[in-house]
Amino acid sequence: MDINSMMLTVFLVLNIILAIFVIFLERRDAGATWAWLMVLFFIPLLGFFMYLFFGQNLTRRKMFQWEDRKKIGIDELLSNQIRGIREKDFHFRNEIIENSKDLIYMHLINNDAVLTQDNGVTIFTDGKEKFNSLIEDIKQATDHIHLQYYIFKRDNLGRSLINLLTEKAREGVKVRLLYDELGSRSLHKKAFKELIAAGGEIEAFFPSRLHFINLRINYRNHRKIAIIDGKIGYVGGFNVGDEYLGLNPKFGYWRDTHLRIKGSAVHSLQTRFILDWNHASHRHDIYYAPKYFPLAESLDSVGMQIVTSGPDSEWEQIKNGYIKMISSARKSIYIQTPYFIPDASLLDALKIAALSGVEVNIMIPNKPDHMFVYWATYSYIGEMLKANANIYIYDNGFIHAKTLIVDEKVSSVGTANIDVRSFRLNFEVNAFIYDEEVSKELTESFKNDVKLSAVLTAEDYRNRALKIKLKESISRLLSPIL
Repeated sequence: MDINSMMLTVFLVLNIILAIFVIFLERRDAGATWAWLMVLFFIPLLGFFMYLFFGQNLTRRKMFQWEDRKKIGIDELLSNQIRGIREKDFHFRNEIIENSKDLIYMHLINNDAVLTQDNGVTIFTDGKEKFNSLIEDIKQATDHIHLQYYIFKRDNLGRSLINLLTEKAREGVKVRLLYDELGSRSLHKKAFKELIAAGGEIEAFFPSRLHFINLRINYRNHRKIAIIDGKIGYVGGFNVGDEYLGLNPKFGYWRDTHLRIKGSAVHSLQTRFILDWNHASHRHDIYYAPKYFPLAESLDSVGMQIVTSGPDSEWEQIKNGYIKMISSARKSIYIQTPYFIPDASLLDALKIAALSGVEVNIMIPNKPDHMFVYWATYSYIGEMLKANANIYIYDNGFIHAKTLIVDEKVSSVGTANIDVRSFRLNFEVNAFIYDEEVSKELTESFKNDVKLSAVLTAEDYRNRALKIKLKESISRLLSPIL
């Protein structure tokens, strides 16, 4: 046997061993298992390396720990809220929050998501408006600035933010910036040389141990969080880059949704940032200080929970929250998402809602930023058309919003797309909002976007070209691992 035949035999044996490992040792759902087996057996050599980079399960251990959370009374607050809801003596500020107590309780139990009822919310759907607001808040910062983004580009927007952060650091404001290394793969820490020299601290999440090779390619921190002085928080879909201002000709206008929050929910965003920061940091851990959790100044009454999820979690908290919201719908559901690749549980929940007479409205982009994901989305959209859902194709650029609104009373805005990657593989964060005014404003934004969208009818879908059907079929098979 020559050396090439021997190497091929070794790879095939390894491929079979890996297939056995996927089937018997890893606790995957059946769809993902079959998808990986198909990849391994149809492209054995390439499939082997694809699995090494994309297919590994992250050990479900307690990755994020911060013992100091006891000092701000989170555990006691959680216990009191859980007990109050169980014993039916919890004070809800309004009927909408009280009617959502089952969803609230689920997030308390499974995610330690404290309910806050004193928040004020500003909604941004335009990148220029969002970043103008963030920049003004940064300029007013007096103690600390905490920023966390999946994508941070060193283009015009990125450089202007770095310059501003450097100025604030020179003023004595503590600046910390956390970015995901894969999402921000064009970024290098030398871009922050002056900021670091001024006292700023920079960390990368799950950095590569080998240059250009990152074996944690599937497990990325997709969160976008900003906290200013512990008093103002931002969360939503906008990353940092010129394209999010609508300046990339490929995508055109960038339609997203982001929240500016004042109130006690900012403390939850702060805790999440500290957990992520301390996991990424090797020298600059954050310890408890009262300045990070000042008394909330908001006089508003928006109910909210900050819910996070990730591959380290036993439960898919954000997805479960979506399903709970959908199953509670009586009149309407509005969804905006760049990717629509639901698993069976979420797809069934939406179908049941639509078939029960609930008005289900789903808006997706008219152009792909990831080809396989786009055609897999079209496949699932076809199923929703059969259930009489209303499907809108956004034509005014690219829609990247991650928004769910139920009965114009309860809503969710954050970083999680409706796909397997967001539910199981990425680290995500969403605000679940129990407020009619905020939900109606989000609904109104959806209806305004409808004016800039094309309606996809069941007839249009049936008459699609054969090559599109083939693309859908292939992408649908791979959807559990996209």
